[in-house]
Amino acid sequence: MGLRLFNTMGRSMQDFKSLKDGFVGFYGCGPTVYNYAHIGNLRAYVCWDILDRTLRFLGYDIKHVMNITDIGHLSGDDDDGEDKMVKQAAERHSSVLEIAKFYTDAFMADIDALNIRHPDVICKATEHVGDMIELIKQIEANGHTYMVGGNLYYDITTYEDYGKLANLQLDELKAGAGKRNVVVVDENKRNPHDFVLWFTKSKFENQALTWDSPWGRGYPGWHIECSAMSMKYLGRHFDIHTGGIDHVPIHHTNEIAQSEGAFSDDERKKGPWVNYWMHNEFLILEGGKMSKSSGHFITLQTPLPEEKGYSLKSKGFEPLDYRFFLLGGHYRKPLVFSVEAMESAKNSRSALIQRIAKVLKAADYKAESAKAGAQEVIPLEKARQGLSDKALSLLEDFAKAVEIDLATPKALSLLQKAVKDTAMDAKEIVTLIKVMDSVLGLRLIETASEALKAQKEASPVNAHEGDEEAPLIEELIKQRKEAKKAKDFARADAIREELIAKGIEIIDTPSGTVWSRK
Repeated sequence: MGLRLFNTMGRSMQDFKSLKDGFVGFYGCGPTVYNYAHIGNLRAYVCWDILDRTLRFLGYDIKHVMNITDIGHLSGDDDDGEDKMVKQAAERHSSVLEIAKFYTDAFMADIDALNIRHPDVICKATEHVGDMIELIKQIEANGHTYMVGGNLYYDITTYEDYGKLANLQLDELKAGAGKRNVVVVDENKRNPHDFVLWFTKSKFENQALTWDSPWGRGYPGWHIECSAMSMKYLGRHFDIHTGGIDHVPIHHTNEIAQSEGAFSDDERKKGPWVNYWMHNEFLILEGGKMSKSSGHFITLQTPLPEEKGYSLKSKGFEPLDYRFFLLGGHYRKPLVFSVEAMESAKNSRSALIQRIAKVLKAADYKAESAKAGAQEVIPLEKARQGLSDKALSLLEDFAKAVEIDLATPKALSLLQKAVKDTAMDAKEIVTLIKVMDSVLGLRLIETASEALKAQKEASPVNAHEGDEEAPLIEELIKQRKEAKKAKDFARADAIREELIAKGIEIIDTPSGTVWSRK
């Protein structure tokens, strides 16, 4: 069948054909590092990790590039509002670069916890301002800019295809309204939809980070960052650009205009800047999408003050429980988040790991090799070798699922089907789990192996004969289990701390909780 992707440009499923046979250039919008990533932000990076893994699984060599926006980002995509980086630096009494490093490190810790492969290139905006200036000069030379009030603007009326990604009709947009596809009035703009390529001191008189440029000392607009960095590492034409659905009407629309606005006549003849645009939908909470601007959000693992929100870890969830939850929904559909839904995902992942642990035991799998190649994707062509007809049929069905626009719910169900198959040899099931999970990225073999190891090293809760405190310890473990079931995570944590104070180490495994004395 071959890979088919939904292309936002054209709003249709399309056969994927890379510009260069066997190679894919792939750019994904990265984080603006002024605060912790919330779990809605992190959905995007799990989605594009699946794309990365799927391309490798299907045999492509890929170059995956992601930016880190560490210069700053205004409160609105339309050049309005305050600079989020500067605001955070002032509140924390730190420099902008210190803020950027702190939150970049926190973001990288989150993607590592979610078992997201690091992109091949992670590029910081502050290290590529020279590339942005050169690109702006090309845009200017092609007649797409004007200077007013100290800022250099992109004139969208000079680019006839402006808005083609979002199906925008300029004459139907109203300036000043607070809706998704509408921009805010800037009196310096000839057209309310024009956007800034370079800001100078006229707008940011006390801006923390500024650079010399042909238009005065200042700093680049947000949109130009992605165009310049993607072109630097992937060339003037590349295959795939990804991001959240909220990027479509403004950020990605403006990226296209400025990138293709920099083209020479020969480059325009070669085709569009990007061939395939892919966008993930929102994670939905009661009341709307996840947003840091509300001042209350949910992180993956970073503790937050109660008035700011909470972390999934504080509710008893592991990062891979969240990844499992995300894979249960298709990336192009809004996904409704709730603690109850997370509990269901956690229980389903635990049951899956328990079944895999039994398969590993039957296959006499060696736990010490579990971590080897945890991030390595096994190519389909290699995976096909030596499989029985039944195993090969399951593998081909799995490949078809991910080939149809990254259908992770179907792919996950096929992995579960393989694990439950009692007719196949246990060692062959292990092989299928390894291959499928190299795409899904749930670390299933590793986690199940650790569970088996924990069971061997710690005694079951009912086998501590001779330990006078055993009945009390087992009662506390029972109370902790009941507290977690009732979602009283504060009580569950308090019991764990009480056991630790007694010198008791407890380990939660798919088969239950085991304990031992330190």
